[in-house]
Amino acid sequence: MPMPQVPFDDRGLAYGDGVFETVLLRDGVPVLWDYHLARLEQGCRRLNIPLPTSQQLAQVWQSPPAAALEVLKLILTRGSGGRGYALPDHPEPRLIFRRTPFVTNGQRWQHGVCVRLCHLRLGHQPLLAGIKHLNRLENVLARQEWQESHIAEGLLADQSGEIVEATSMNLFWSTEGRLLTPRVNRCGVAGTLRAALLANGVIEEEGLTVSELPQVERLWVGNSVQGVWPVCELLDTQGGLIATWPVLAGPDPLQGEAHRLLGYPSVFPASESK
Repeated sequence: MPMPQVPFDDRGLAYGDGVFETVLLRDGVPVLWDYHLARLEQGCRRLNIPLPTSQQLAQVWQSPPAAALEVLKLILTRGSGGRGYALPDHPEPRLIFRRTPFVTNGQRWQHGVCVRLCHLRLGHQPLLAGIKHLNRLENVLARQEWQESHIAEGLLADQSGEIVEATSMNLFWSTEGRLLTPRVNRCGVAGTLRAALLANGVIEEEGLTVSELPQVERLWVGNSVQGVWPVCELLDTQGGLIATWPVLAGPDPLQGEAHRLLGYPSVFPASESK
């Protein structure tokens, strides 16, 4: 399918004036779709962009699947019009989307990943916190901080020194048997997998500072497409090792609950599962 052409005066292109969703499709059916719709609706309400109709949104995925697993990315901009930053009198939102085949990374599910702390600190803007708006320049700058292929993700703190998220995933940890995730009421993205785990009572919100991070019992990163990756190594902003965690020999409590929601298997380390 040819990619749509975005006109020069599209406000999403010019100003990041819009929102987007990245959705896992399993046999052509969107996973956690209600949570994606809820976040899209919240983003449109915050930015005052008219929400597409249910029929328009359904059309982006209701076609024969190209693979068992696909990723659907939909982008909704305010459209064109308005002078400078002023809004158009009668906005006509522009909805574009693309579907691509997807392959999971079982090695990261099973053996865990290495992550590092980022220099960049997220700014506070409660009006944009939680939603998936189109201006992701903080994430782009943070992702430029490393090129090493063995580092799977970068962890982002805010200007107060509290951990918020990874560059493209949410963060989870355990302390005294509790499964926790940072609050995203001042900055960061409220992921749909995170939202489902909160709604099901699997995780709770709590604060976590950069200095407290190496002391947590376990650490994970995850989202609604990739699933959950256990963190085995944590590096500082210079690439020095500051904490390690062994991969669990038995069932992983967070991964098990998350993968059940996504339709992914719960996995065990190969050396322990024979």
